[in-house]
Amino acid sequence: MTTSDTSEGQRELWNRVRARLKTGVGEDVFTSWFARLELEEMVEDVVHLSAPTRFLCSWVQSNYADRILEAFRQDAEEVARIQVTLRVNGQARPRLAQPHAEPASPSEAAAPSVTAAPAPMHQPRLVRDNSAAKGDALAGSAIDPRMTFDSFVGGSANEMALGVAKQIAQAVTNNTVSFNPVYIHSTVGLGKSHLLNAIAHQVQQADPTKNIVYLTADHFMYHFIAAVQRQSALGFKDWLRRVDLLLIDDMQFLQGKSATEFGHTLGTLLTGAKQVVVAGDAPPRDLEMLDERIRSRLSGGLVVPISGFDLDLRKAIVQRRAEQSAARYGMHFPAPVIDYVARAVVSHGRDLDGAVNRLVAANQLTGELITVPLAEKTLGDLIRSREARRVRIEDILKIVSRHYKVPRNELLSARRSRDVVRPRQIAMFLAKALTSRSLPEIGRRFGGRDHTTVLHSVRKVEQMIKDDVELAQEIELLKRMLEE
Repeated sequence: MTTSDTSEGQRELWNRVRARLKTGVGEDVFTSWFARLELEEMVEDVVHLSAPTRFLCSWVQSNYADRILEAFRQDAEEVARIQVTLRVNGQARPRLAQPHAEPASPSEAAAPSVTAAPAPMHQPRLVRDNSAAKGDALAGSAIDPRMTFDSFVGGSANEMALGVAKQIAQAVTNNTVSFNPVYIHSTVGLGKSHLLNAIAHQVQQADPTKNIVYLTADHFMYHFIAAVQRQSALGFKDWLRRVDLLLIDDMQFLQGKSATEFGHTLGTLLTGAKQVVVAGDAPPRDLEMLDERIRSRLSGGLVVPISGFDLDLRKAIVQRRAEQSAARYGMHFPAPVIDYVARAVVSHGRDLDGAVNRLVAANQLTGELITVPLAEKTLGDLIRSREARRVRIEDILKIVSRHYKVPRNELLSARRSRDVVRPRQIAMFLAKALTSRSLPEIGRRFGGRDHTTVLHSVRKVEQMIKDDVELAQEIELLKRMLEE
């Protein structure tokens, strides 16, 4: 088969191949691995496909080349090889057919193709390839080069998490284990992913031979489990022995039937891998999609929270980002602007980064000096979005019910046991503090109670906050969860 074949004929052939693949592997597998493949060209006995990520290229080449080849050969017996290359900005490189007669440069040489010859059983292709570009811990889940310990801004809210992360990186480099597993949790945008990336960076820079695996939980669930299912138990155990550092991010995104299977796999990883670090937006006990044994295993390691940023830390973050922008673009951020941004943007670190980026863009595009009036005009929606967040009593019931593990209907019931009364009083306190509802309205929403009962609960919690520092911190956490 040559390039003289009509493109229309090749498209029709590719559509038939796709239909065969979907019928053979099912809708879910097809969507995960084949839907984003595109036919680029067919040159002699080679079919050239492209994929949007390096991970997908590698995965299809390693696991599905023979199946795709078989599907093509039902219509085109001369096809002998499948080649999958990376597609960037809608174009695949390298091409098989050169437009001119000149020989291709070495940098444009085709990547090794996958032949129809049977290959030995592969180990899961998730271990770091040490020949890969620096900072690329895993094709498809590359480490962000900006997220290092040097760029992380520490403060009272995250000093413990930062210290633990540095200690882990040092221990892995020295072939020791400080804490295992380590679980870091916080609400969105407070630096969990940054710390995981920073750990991987430092270990990789100190010892490039280390096998590092960095995955988000959904990536792990859909891709890693599929790999494990195709391996022998012996091969999987051998792979585990070669993992020096396993980093799993966004644990809260585990959903559905696969979560149970993931739990069993994670249990094996916690036993076999040398160091495991997990990050999520809730403590292990609140990860209800995981088996109780796995939650217990995570809780039994080192659990490190990151609390909301105070004004000093927000100001330090804005100051650091402003200094970086000044070094790069030569612009000046006056102190009043830094102070204004730190006080006005109170949601999380990503919004602080975004605020600085907006001011830089405004300066570059309009030439206007960076001033407080410019910040007020440019950052208005960031500030308004915070002010516009309306907390509903239903939100409060949901959060309090989940946090204290008390069913919602019991919060509204007449039960007076301590394990129900205290969460109910806290929920009423939050309703008074965070909503505009009157005491009688709150009482009606809490099972038709009298407004005096609500007032008593509010005053009771106010007194408990004064007497119990831990409870005060717990209620502040609940407030942040409701306001995010």
